[in-house]
Amino acid sequence: MPNYHRAYIPGGTFFFIVKTEHNAPVFQAEDSVRILGDVIRETKQRWPFDIDAIVLLPDHLHTIWSLPPNDADFSRRWGWLKKEFTRRYLASGGTEQRTSASRKKNRRRGVWQRRFWEHAIKDEDDYDAHFDYIHWNPVKHGYVECPVDWPHSSFHRWVESGVYEKNWGCGEREPQTVINSNDGFGE
Repeated sequence: MPNYHRAYIPGGTFFFIVKTEHNAPVFQAEDSVRILGDVIRETKQRWPFDIDAIVLLPDHLHTIWSLPPNDADFSRRWGWLKKEFTRRYLASGGTEQRTSASRKKNRRRGVWQRRFWEHAIKDEDDYDAHFDYIHWNPVKHGYVECPVDWPHSSFHRWVESGVYEKNWGCGEREPQTVINSNDGFGE
């Protein structure tokens, strides 16, 4: 059994992967995208943090969060966000994946995978690599030819602010790999 250790660093910046249960395409529906956006905004109001980058794909999301000084509790944020999204998603008619009796006993619903994967950003190069990986991810998965064509991404904000050219990542090879394919997360 794996022994999970979270990298709790007050004021840290973290890259996350959060996946749906059994890779269900929960976020193909615009209602689900809207619910998640609402819940993320409410999470930020309850426990402030900055979202430096984010991309939402049908079955998972990648994001970089920067936490306030003296605050390392990203687990509380993710726990509430996943719980609240699940409650609203199911109330709106969303469906859950089959779950085992033990998962039901532990009040698990079939919407999100139990855990999430986090990586503490080490330095500017690490940040840049993860930032690019997030924005290139819809191309990696074959959803679009160019990052600008994917609607659920902070890429558009960074194009407007001049960080990226509009045609960045079009017809190019994948940016530097930042996630080890043997990380056990199954992406």
